[in-house]
Amino acid sequence: MCTQGVGCFKIIHMYKIIKKKFDDNGNCIYTEYSDGYWYKYEYDNNGDVIYAEWSDGYWYKQEFDSNGNLIYFGDSKGYWYKQDYDSNDNRIYYEDSNGYWSKYDYDSNGNRIYYEDSKGYQIHYII
Repeated sequence: MCTQGVGCFKIIHMYKIIKKKFDDNGNCIYTEYSDGYWYKYEYDNNGDVIYAEWSDGYWYKQEFDSNGNLIYFGDSKGYWYKQDYDSNDNRIYYEDSNGYWSKYDYDSNGNRIYYEDSKGYQIHYII
C-alpha cells in the first residue's frame, strides 16, 4: 500500500548485477546480471551509443553527424530510420522502414514554415 500519495511505487530488482565494465571514458560497455542476462554498448568519440546488444539477440546501431544529430537508427528486427539536417541542425527529412517519410523547411530564423509527409499531409506555417 502506498502511503506517500498518488503516483508512488516501489521498484524491485529481481537480479543482481554481477559484472560491470567501463571504457577509458567512464562509459559502461558491459553489464551482466545474476540470471545470465547481459548487455553491451559501444560509443563514438562524443560518448553517443553507436551499438547496443542484449543477450536475447536484440541489437541496434546508430549513426550521428558531426554536430551530434542522430542520422540513422537500425535494429535486429529490421526496423530503421534515417534523418537529414540543415546547417542549423533543423531536421529537414525523415524516412523509415515502414515507408513513411516527412520533409521540413525553415525560415532564416529557424522557424518551421513547411511540412509534408508520405500520407499526403502538407502544412504551410504562418509566422
